[in-house]
Amino acid sequence: MIDTSVNERVFVTASLLLEYLFCPRFIYFMNCLCIKQNEGKRFKVLKGRAVHEDRQEENIDYLRKRIGCIEKKVGVYLASGEYHIKGIVDEVLTLSDGTMAPLDYKYAEYKGTVFKNHHYQAVFYGLLIKENFGKDVNRGFICYTRSRNHLEEIAITGADFDNLQVDKGKPLLSMF
Repeated sequence: MIDTSVNERVFVTASLLLEYLFCPRFIYFMNCLCIKQNEGKRFKVLKGRAVHEDRQEENIDYLRKRIGCIEKKVGVYLASGEYHIKGIVDEVLTLSDGTMAPLDYKYAEYKGTVFKNHHYQAVFYGLLIKENFGKDVNRGFICYTRSRNHLEEIAITGADFDNLQVDKGKPLLSMF
């Protein structure tokens, strides 16, 4: 007998989390009223996707060496049946101190601060990395491509994971 319950589970993606943080109504419009946002037609979305593809082909190891990266995995799909979340991490880094960290590329300029949605995306990916690789995640990185690949480090704490309101065995829907 095939277990179909896995296919019926609700998973929250990093993209859905970002949409919610930007405007909670987007979630209602997209998922309840089935109104498409047509993000695939927007210039910044298209340019951002192209930048992600370029970064996978370019050699920008100098950024990774600066932060003590000893191994990287690119474009990693991760899912958590325990937390009902999933996403594709631009890069999963193994650091020289034995921890791991997400690195995310943003087609954006760095303007002196890391936005809340970027921070929570790093925490979201950090939780996926912790579960799938069994390693500690205490920081993440954002690379702002429109600011000459400016790299920002984000501290990730246990309180950050708690703030995602993730309960084991329950979907991350309590945020929504």
